[in-house]
Amino acid sequence: MHTIDGVWLSITDYSVYKKVSISTIRRHIKTNVIKHKEEDGKYFIYLANSGRIKLKEEEEILRVKLENELYKSQIRQLREENMGLRMLVDLYENNNSDFYKSAEPPELPKYI
Repeated sequence: MHTIDGVWLSITDYSVYKKVSISTIRRHIKTNVIKHKEEDGKYFIYLANSGRIKLKEEEEILRVKLENELYKSQIRQLREENMGLRMLVDLYENNNSDFYKSAEPPELPKYI
């Protein structure tokens, strides 16, 4: 819900934004410490425009942090795949060089 001067936030959103417990906010509502209104049994707390700008900045920071974590996860996965491929190349190169050095074919595993 928006107004020209600011924004009306739910108790939960206001709690996250201000880093204050919901019970503290409810106490402030009861004692009229903060500007609030009630619609359909739900309370909304008023936050001026400056707070709205901060919310957008915090949303952007959160988006960048989440994107950063995604990239870290992808890098970790690519490193693991790269290590596996290196191991396969090493095995292939070592086996082929041994094969060409020896005139005998490699010994097959024995099954019991």
